[in-house]
Amino acid sequence: MPNKENPQPDKPRETTMEFLASLAAVLVTGLFIITFVLQAFEIPSSSMENTLLIGDHVFVNREQFAPTTHWMGPLLPYRSIRRGDIVVFLSPAEPGLYVVKRIMGIPGDRIHLRDGVVYRNGGKLEEPYVIHQGMAYNPYRDNFPAVPPSEFNNVAPNWQLTLKDHIQGDDIVVPPDSYFGMGDNRDVSYDSRYWGFIPRENVIGRPMFIYWSFETPPNQYLEREVSQRIGFLAHVLIHFFDETRWRRTFKVVQ
Repeated sequence: MPNKENPQPDKPRETTMEFLASLAAVLVTGLFIITFVLQAFEIPSSSMENTLLIGDHVFVNREQFAPTTHWMGPLLPYRSIRRGDIVVFLSPAEPGLYVVKRIMGIPGDRIHLRDGVVYRNGGKLEEPYVIHQGMAYNPYRDNFPAVPPSEFNNVAPNWQLTLKDHIQGDDIVVPPDSYFGMGDNRDVSYDSRYWGFIPRENVIGRPMFIYWSFETPPNQYLEREVSQRIGFLAHVLIHFFDETRWRRTFKVVQ
């Protein structure tokens, strides 16, 4: 039976100012994370299928590969870029374009392909994430860098000139502060085989997880006309529930 003579004191209510201060703290923290730690990114092409699909929207960790700082070091897990990491970066071939690829080689690695199979530092790679579309044999694409690029029009001009400077024996050697990246959809990926190495300063970060995925036409990201963009936005609003790939929501990218 409760003691009526010594009632429990009421829990003090949060004042309006305390509530506003708490709300402000949450907003400031969220703004900091969105501004400095995370960046939203939409997958525009099929080069990383089936790991990432056209229309996947991912959050990119911008800080993980950034240079360490003394005041943020204990809070964020900085580390160097590793083989097999998926990274978002600014394209060396098309200024202003964000690209996503898997890191196949880090500085000092020796890379070559034979019949579409990747060899790194002399060893054949087992790549369960790779898919092949069964496309026609392409000697440059499938036997890189043994076949000269001069007769292939989709090879960047600068890369045609400098590729030979990085070849030692059968391999291409990744230079300092650079990376060799390729798409998981190996036969259609426009990657380091065609435009060269990824400079360290071009790296934006690592995709963490898919926060939303919507069935999107392959060429949608190429649309520049306002009417086309508005039309697709209307399509998204109408078909949000039936064309959202719900099974991919919060899927970790790896």
